[in-house]
Amino acid sequence: MSSLAPLITVGMIWVVAAMTPGPNFLLTARVAAVRSRVAGLMVVLGIAIATAIWGCAGLLGIHALFIAAPWFYWAFKLAGGAYLLYLGLRLLLVRARRQDGVPRGSGAQPLAPLAAFRLGLATSLANPKSALSVTSIFAAALPASPSPLLGGLAVALMVAISTLWYALVVWLLTLGAVSAAFARLRHWIDRVAGALFVMFGLRLALDRA
Repeated sequence: MSSLAPLITVGMIWVVAAMTPGPNFLLTARVAAVRSRVAGLMVVLGIAIATAIWGCAGLLGIHALFIAAPWFYWAFKLAGGAYLLYLGLRLLLVRARRQDGVPRGSGAQPLAPLAAFRLGLATSLANPKSALSVTSIFAAALPASPSPLLGGLAVALMVAISTLWYALVVWLLTLGAVSAAFARLRHWIDRVAGALFVMFGLRLALDRA
C-alpha cells in the first residue's frame, strides 16, 4: 500500500499531461483522421516507446545532465524545434502545391506502418522538456530514492496512460461518420495542423526556459 499512493499521484498528473493538446495529440489526430486506423495506432506505439524512454531518462537523472551540460539541452531543444518546424512547413507546402494544380489523386497517400511508428517516436522525442516534466512529476510523487520496482511501475503506468488515451483518440477519429467529416475538412485540417506544428517548433526552439 505504501507504493500505491505515489503511483496514484503519478497517474493523476500524467493523465492531465497526456490529455493536454500538444504535438503528440495533433499528430495522432491528423494521421488517424486522414490516413488510417492502423497508421494512427502505429503513431501511438511510437509515442508509447518515447514515453518509456523519457520516463527512464527521468529516473536516471537526465535533469542533472541538462544542468551539468546546458549546451546539450539547448542543442536538443533546437533540434527538436527544427523537426517540428519541418513537419509544419511540409504540411503547408504540400497543401500549397496541391492548390497550384498538382493532381490530388484519389485521397491521402498511404502511410506505411513503420513510417508512422517513426513519425510518432521522433515527434514525441523531439521535445526535451518532456524529460524535465517527467523529472518534476517523479520529484513530487516518488520518494527521494525510489526502488527499481517502484520506478519501473511509475514508467509503466505512464506508458499505459499515454497508450490508452491516444488509442482512444485514434478509435474516435476513425469512426465512419467522424472520418467522413474529417475527409471533407482535410483542406483545413492540413492548414491548421501545419500552422500549429510551426508554432510548436518555434516556441520550443526560442523558449529560454
